[in-house]
Amino acid sequence: MRLEPLDQTQIESIVSKAIQDAVDFCDSEIAPQRVKAQRYFDLECDLGHEDGRSSVVASKCREVVRGIKPSLQRVFLTSEKPVEFVPRGAEDVQAAEQATQFINYKFQQNNGYKIINDVFQDALVKKTGIAYVYYDEKTEQETHTLRDLSDDEFTLLVSDDGVEVLEHEMKVSATVDETGAEIEMPTHDVKLVKNKTKGEMSIESVPPEDFFVDRNARSIEDFYICGHSTEMRVSDVLAMGFKIEDLEGLDKTEYSATDDEAEFERRGYAVDDGEDENISGASKKITVTQAFMELDIEGSGVPQLYQFICVGANYTLLQFYEADHAPYAIFEIDPEPHAFFGTSLVDLTITDQDAATSMLRGILDNAALTNNPAVQIVDGQVHVEDLLNNEIGRVVRVKTPNAVQEMAVPFTAAQTLPALQYFDQLVDNKTGVSKMAQGLDPEVLKSATATSVAASMEGQVGQAEVIARNLAEGGMKRLFKLMLDLYVKNTDEEAVMRLNGQFVPVDPRAWSAEMDLTVNVGLGTGRENERLSALQMAFGIQQQLYQTYGAANGMVTLTQIRNTLADILALGGIRNVDRHFMPMSPEIEQQMMAQAQQQQQMMAQMAQQQDPTQAIMQAEAMKTQTQAQVDMTKMQMDNQYKMHELAMKDDLARDEMVQDLAIKVAELLGKYGTAVDVEAIKQEQNAARQHNEQMMGGMNGSAGY
Repeated sequence: MRLEPLDQTQIESIVSKAIQDAVDFCDSEIAPQRVKAQRYFDLECDLGHEDGRSSVVASKCREVVRGIKPSLQRVFLTSEKPVEFVPRGAEDVQAAEQATQFINYKFQQNNGYKIINDVFQDALVKKTGIAYVYYDEKTEQETHTLRDLSDDEFTLLVSDDGVEVLEHEMKVSATVDETGAEIEMPTHDVKLVKNKTKGEMSIESVPPEDFFVDRNARSIEDFYICGHSTEMRVSDVLAMGFKIEDLEGLDKTEYSATDDEAEFERRGYAVDDGEDENISGASKKITVTQAFMELDIEGSGVPQLYQFICVGANYTLLQFYEADHAPYAIFEIDPEPHAFFGTSLVDLTITDQDAATSMLRGILDNAALTNNPAVQIVDGQVHVEDLLNNEIGRVVRVKTPNAVQEMAVPFTAAQTLPALQYFDQLVDNKTGVSKMAQGLDPEVLKSATATSVAASMEGQVGQAEVIARNLAEGGMKRLFKLMLDLYVKNTDEEAVMRLNGQFVPVDPRAWSAEMDLTVNVGLGTGRENERLSALQMAFGIQQQLYQTYGAANGMVTLTQIRNTLADILALGGIRNVDRHFMPMSPEIEQQMMAQAQQQQQMMAQMAQQQDPTQAIMQAEAMKTQTQAQVDMTKMQMDNQYKMHELAMKDDLARDEMVQDLAIKVAELLGKYGTAVDVEAIKQEQNAARQHNEQMMGGMNGSAGY
């Protein structure tokens, strides 16, 4: 089997039929449930009442919705970072931090509070809240009038694609060049319009009755077709880039395809359908439908997701192009597995509201009958006109005693009130929304211990936390994922924003659109106290580590300590942390450490360069130390000289004694006739003595230093 590409007619036929089937499914099976839920939320009910009897309606549905909304809004709006992007690797840490602050800022800039309020309200009442995220490119026009432009200037100006010339006048004037020759110089006067296209992300809360999806869809990631319809002016459709010729084939009866009943219940009043004959064609309303559907247009055998733009009640196709995903975030409080639509909080309490309404009406009717009982009279013995008079102090004329007797009605409210309280408890158990969980029941708080109250509140808050988690993991995560994806794919230049107290450039094009997300969900005063205690304990440990091991402790940084302090202040409702603590980041911390090291080096240098007094004292100390070393050396040398001198004198004395002894011996020998050369001995002796004397004289000269 060979697949063939689809032509325009085939595409329009397939898409329009798929849209109509999905719309019929939602209108026939989902819309009636939504209309009923909205009616019950608006204090209406399906119970009839008799004339003259109570018609009051219990407000259980409204109470549970209004009771849980503050808690849910506190979960997602109290924190500066309700959603955080998580890095997948060390290289993504800075990008994840920038993306977290940037996307949260853009969310608040797009009126995040109203978006949260609307989608939560729709989820609580009408099963689903739908947020539509898109990149809105707007064209701004600037009109300029310029005069006396040269040919080059004029040509350069009108060559811009965004410039449209409205008026143009060329003038020719004569002038003289350097050689004296006369030449003609043309100039231009022009009035023009410059079109400047500016794109920005937008978030809209789609009314549930305007959204459609096929009956087999399981989620916003698993569908055959989905989309929504919007009422727009013809002029707005033309501003989208379409031409009036594209709408000429539409009959005026085909312009609108809205669900009037659902819109009436939502608004509480009828709206103008715009069919006034006095309204010009450009101001008429037309239904614009955006549908997302997988279709094999090219005949490749692989379906591709496309976005289709259709107009009118018959969904006439105007344009289509490829899409990455359906740009919808679906919020549900009680999702049904394997189904697109879950259960709303109002759906859970409709039957309880009917029961409470029936009992409440019975109590009021019983009280009215007890206070105004029927009477029995003896016929012909009482003036009936007197009985019909309800004035205080009236007079009733009777002909016989006891002609008028009250038919007493017993008051049964005391027996009925416990049953009414039972239904209150039943609703509390279903929804987790109770006075105790909200901290509004003084009887419970003053009659129970702190432990029991905390345990009871923990159980009640648990159900509300499930609702908050469903909203977070479903719609909130997808909403922020869509926002990140839009900025990554549509940003064409860097942006400058304030991060950690500093204005820094950010470039969403460098971020990964596949970053993981985490939603900060916490509910109730008890959980806040638990978180505060944990943060305080962590802060104490951080301080101890930093004080003990310094900045290079390997476990905690100043940035992390500052983040802990910011979280502690946030729990106390203080969101402007910069007013109390200077901004901190890893870059700033590195700068601080570098400055600290530089300061230490400067202090060391300053210690070496002291004042003159200290320098003189140091010089005197060094002089004294040097003189002491010199004196020690001199004393050592003197001792060595004296020891050597004594040794020399001792040697000289011994030599003289030997020599004298030799002379005496010679003299004795001569005396006894022995031939001895006495003169020769004396000469030798004198020579030795002269040598010793010279040696001693040299030592005495050297000893003077």
